Amino acid sequence: MLKFRILTAIILIPVFLLLLFKLPPSWFCLITGAVVLCGGWEWSSLMGIKNPWKKLIYPAILLIVLCVSLRLYIPNVILAALVWWLFSVVLIVIYPKASDTWGQGFLVRGLMGIMVLIPCWLAVNFIRNIPDNGIEILLFLFILIWGADISAYFAGKWWGKNKLAPKVSPGKTWQGLIGAIVTTLIITLVTLSRIESPNLLWLGFCGLTVVTVLFSVVGDLFESMLKRKENLKDSGRLLPGHGGILDRIDSLTAAAPVFLCGALLLQKLFA
Repeated sequence: MLKFRILTAIILIPVFLLLLFKLPPSWFCLITGAVVLCGGWEWSSLMGIKNPWKKLIYPAILLIVLCVSLRLYIPNVILAALVWWLFSVVLIVIYPKASDTWGQGFLVRGLMGIMVLIPCWLAVNFIRNIPDNGIEILLFLFILIWGADISAYFAGKWWGKNKLAPKVSPGKTWQGLIGAIVTTLIITLVTLSRIESPNLLWLGFCGLTVVTVLFSVVGDLFESMLKRKENLKDSGRLLPGHGGILDRIDSLTAAAPVFLCGALLLQKLFA
C-alpha cells in the first residue's frame, strides 16, 4: 500500500505544480472545479446513493452551486465555513451519537458536501489569485498539509499508542498528531526565516499554521466518519494507494478555508 501511495504522489505532485505555476487563473479555476465535481460524484456514495445514474445528480447540483458561489462575497463564505467546521468537530467527538439524525436520508449529507467542497474550492482559488505572491502562499499551504500528513503517518506508525478518535478512525493516534504539529512548526519557522517580518507576526503565523493543520485532521476525520456510516473503506478507487479524490483532498477541505480566514485576520491586524 505504501509503495502505491508513494508512486501516486510522485506522479501527482509534478502535475499539480505544473497546473499551479503555468495555468492562467481562469483555467486553474476550471480544473479545480472539475476536481470538486469528481469529489461530488464520490460524495454521493457517502450519501448512500448506489445507482450510477442517480449519482450524477449530485455533481450536477454542485456545478450549479459552484457557478452561483462565484457571485458571493468570498470572505463571508469562508467565515460560514469556519463555523461549519467548528460544528463538525462536535459531530466527530460525539459520534456515533446524533449520526442517526444526520445519517437518515441523503438531504443532510448532501448539504454537508456543499459546506465541505464549495468553500474549499473558493478558498484555494482566492489564495492563488492574491496579487504578487498568491501562488507561493498556496504552495506553502499544500506543503504544510503534505508535510503534516506524512509526518502523522510515520509518527503514528512508529510511536502511535493512544487512539485519537477510535470510533471514527482507529488508525489515527495522538502521537501522529504531535508529529504533524512538530513538522508544521518546522516548516513554518523555516519559511518565516526567509521573510523579513515582525516577531509578533511570527507568533501569529505559527498559531495559524498549527490551527490549520489541526483542522486538516478534522477534515480527514469528518470524511472518515461518513465513510464509517456507509461502511466504506475508501471514497473511490481513482488513485492507487490513496483511494478516491475525496481521500486525497479531505484534509484540504477544512484546512484551506481555515487558513484563508486566519490569513485575512492577520492581514487586518498587521496592515
